[in-house]
Amino acid sequence: MALLETLTGPGELRGLSQGQLETLAAEIRALLIEKVGASGGHLGPNLGVVELTLALHRVFDSPKDTLLWDTGHQTYVHKLLTGRQAGFDRLRAHGGLSGYASRAESPHDVIENSHASTALSYACGLAKARALAGVRDRAVVAVVGDGALTGGLAWEALNNLGGRPDLRAVLVLNDNGRSYEPTVGGIAAHLGRLRGADSAGGVGDVGGGAGNVFEQLGLAYRGPVDGHDTSAVEEALCAARTADRPVVVHVVTEKGRGWPEAEANQLDRCHVVRAASLASAASPTSPSWTSVFGEEIVRIGEQRTDVVALTAAMREPVGLLDFGRRFPDRTFDVGIAEQHAAVSAAGLALGGLHPVLALYATFANRAFDQLLMDVALHRCPVTLVMDRAGVTGDDGPSHNGMWDLSLCQAVPGLRVAAPRDATRLRELLCEAVAYDDGPTALRFPKGRTGADIPALDTHAGIDVLRNDPGRDVLVVTAGPMARLGLEVADQLYAQGLGATVVDPRWVAPVNPELVNVAAHYARTVTIEDNGRTGGMGAALSQALGDAGVRTPLRSFGLPQTFLEHGSRAQVLARYGLSTGDIARQILADAGAAGGDRRTDRPTTARN
Repeated sequence: MALLETLTGPGELRGLSQGQLETLAAEIRALLIEKVGASGGHLGPNLGVVELTLALHRVFDSPKDTLLWDTGHQTYVHKLLTGRQAGFDRLRAHGGLSGYASRAESPHDVIENSHASTALSYACGLAKARALAGVRDRAVVAVVGDGALTGGLAWEALNNLGGRPDLRAVLVLNDNGRSYEPTVGGIAAHLGRLRGADSAGGVGDVGGGAGNVFEQLGLAYRGPVDGHDTSAVEEALCAARTADRPVVVHVVTEKGRGWPEAEANQLDRCHVVRAASLASAASPTSPSWTSVFGEEIVRIGEQRTDVVALTAAMREPVGLLDFGRRFPDRTFDVGIAEQHAAVSAAGLALGGLHPVLALYATFANRAFDQLLMDVALHRCPVTLVMDRAGVTGDDGPSHNGMWDLSLCQAVPGLRVAAPRDATRLRELLCEAVAYDDGPTALRFPKGRTGADIPALDTHAGIDVLRNDPGRDVLVVTAGPMARLGLEVADQLYAQGLGATVVDPRWVAPVNPELVNVAAHYARTVTIEDNGRTGGMGAALSQALGDAGVRTPLRSFGLPQTFLEHGSRAQVLARYGLSTGDIARQILADAGAAGGDRRTDRPTTARN
């Protein structure tokens, strides 16, 4: 029997010999490569923290001692050591283990953060709470990556911890020289200098002196320590545990360690791998949304020298890798610092350029205040491109991009486009960067674009996708939900109810002509993959009311709740965003109202 299979909890690690620990580390890496390779997930980060996680659980007594992980995608080894081995057969699948820390799974998971740079603030607050309660026998330990130190929130926490020498907290700096890609900026250079220091000495003695930023902030410092030497890491952690002040333990690790494919990948060290079933599938018939954006922004960049691009440590995932290679002087990776990225983009715009800021939709939430007060207030021509908008699925509640449209609706002067297919993405991106009277945003989902959906006609900027005889139902769809809207119209037609399906292209603010069109229909429905509160449907309902239009409107969207992980199709269906559920509700509404039904042949672009 493998050693890993005999473990029932982390307490049993303390009885293992050094040889057994090495065997266990090898077993963990083999299991991760097998299971994560099959399911997909964050493989590189977890291969790099095997020995560090073993050491943490040998020195600290979780869950009595609190282990906080920043970010939660590096907790796979932690999950294996806390009794969740069996769950790895369904990692990131509906009903299986989350790809991040999950309070519902285990008392060993205390926070569910998957947005970087937060764990130190959690640790600061928890340490203060323990101090106020007089609790001295429970450690607070936060594991933070060097990439997360490019985020300002981490330094706000370090500033406060440095001002409280009475607090007991251990801050483990997992320094692997990268976040998704290699870490950028002055902090990366500073950590590089510390890594070159002599590694002998005690707490506060190594890498110390006037050049150590942590000590200058008032924190004790120990390191750098070889993060793949369990004994060395344990020694450093034991010393930090007994300290009576906040301590930074600087641990140097190698992302992707133990897997040749990751070690050879110098870009992201296999940060995320795709599921084996997807990787071995035949070539897709349509491109990804991200790749279409990436190709079009390069084409635009070739034509316009004023277009520059920004990213927050994710050039490749958001489609800016080729732009960066083609125009390195016009590409800015600011690290995990979305707030800085937004204000920096405003500064670039004030300097006469047109910045394109590409972020995951869920991470764009972090820059809302800056989008509002620094970009929009100054009417800066900045284009925000939000990848992974709507339901992303397997990454779980923190990564679903279902909040961005609600937030964007509150920003005066911000125009938001939602392309339904690859052609519309190219068109709308060109329209966005051509607009110079304020900010614009473009949102699109994770995955493949699918086949193009041509319009029958375009009226006042609104694409008409289907036009049945009669005016029974106006179906307004947001972006890629157009395909679902057309399927719903098919079912309505089969039941004798005619529908007109339109795509407004620019979903915010509400096109006034859409209000005029809705006034001539018996009912209007909206379909979107954003939260219903503050989404497209809510905005159209308000616009109808303001105009005195009494056409009833039903909004189909996501509930304002944190959605469990699963595939995009599973999550959408779970919350009623399926063809059958939507059609049944519309038919029920029409039946309750005694609406007439049409039986003429519909007209769509597919006929």
